[in-house]
Amino acid sequence: MSLTDVLSPVRGAQVPLTDADARAARAADASGLRTAQSPSAVFLVRPHHFTPNPVTRADNAFQRLADGSPADVAARARAEVTALAAALRRAGVAVTVFDDASARRPDSVFPNNWITTHADGTVCLFPLYAPNRRPERRGDVLRRLRQGFVVRRVVDYSPGEEDGRFLEGTGAMVLDHVHRVAYACRSRRMDEELLAEFCRDRGYVPLVFDASDATGVPVYHTNVLMSIGEEIAVIGAEMIRDQIQRERVLHALRESGRTVVELTEAQVRSFAGNCKELTGRGGPVLAMSTTAHASLQPDQLAMLEAHVRVLAQPVPTIEAAGGSVRCMIAGLHLQRRAQ
Repeated sequence: MSLTDVLSPVRGAQVPLTDADARAARAADASGLRTAQSPSAVFLVRPHHFTPNPVTRADNAFQRLADGSPADVAARARAEVTALAAALRRAGVAVTVFDDASARRPDSVFPNNWITTHADGTVCLFPLYAPNRRPERRGDVLRRLRQGFVVRRVVDYSPGEEDGRFLEGTGAMVLDHVHRVAYACRSRRMDEELLAEFCRDRGYVPLVFDASDATGVPVYHTNVLMSIGEEIAVIGAEMIRDQIQRERVLHALRESGRTVVELTEAQVRSFAGNCKELTGRGGPVLAMSTTAHASLQPDQLAMLEAHVRVLAQPVPTIEAAGGSVRCMIAGLHLQRRAQ
């Protein structure tokens, strides 16, 4: 059975993902807090055998070796996901956690690379560069989403893997859902033709640019460089080395009416760009790691806190795999099924 097959209509009772998540989603709907850019519901994957992926180390300059035995590393990562889920729920975000007991998916904690969901009921599946990441696309996750949310169609881009073409979801792209712009930095994980196809299908305009560190190593994912919320954007603009490209990206962000917070390369390396705005109880919440939060200057935090409540959570073990809080979060923009 293919992954798209699992999203055929589910017979029997339609049940919420959890009672607590259903209450949080209903509260967000009732208060009018649900927004196009910042979802009020997300899912996380809690791995039982987490380890930094040796296959992705070649092009992910953010990766490092994790300290401790494999069992200790896996246990710490599992605890970090549990704690992040609890923190988001306390903030009023509806969170579903899928456990992953497989030892074959070292990067499963980063589901945003293989799936996106959209307000019109579309679910998109994406091709992944590393062969040992491709089993992350899980039919049980899709079935559960189909039970709790309205899914009208599935668009599967993952056959691109057969042709060596990759587009790693909202790792490779940072989407402005309001102004319909898909920001994407060039890397082996972002095929421009596939990006163009996605943008045609979903009604986005691609804005492609080059970004690299001081030694010339390309940034492997756009979402470690930048993040877009309803009223704010953060970006490591100095890593866009070409001035014309840099000004084009900054102009697009400013023209969208957002407050733009520029990050240094050191702050990007501390995952300050790898944050995610969500809709919580009382308004927008910007989720990031404590590593990212500690790297920000007081004036940068003040700019952010004028628009959002910053929620900082420690995920140091998971950061050894080269991603942080934003990479861990798969936003759910779908409409919840009536109960």
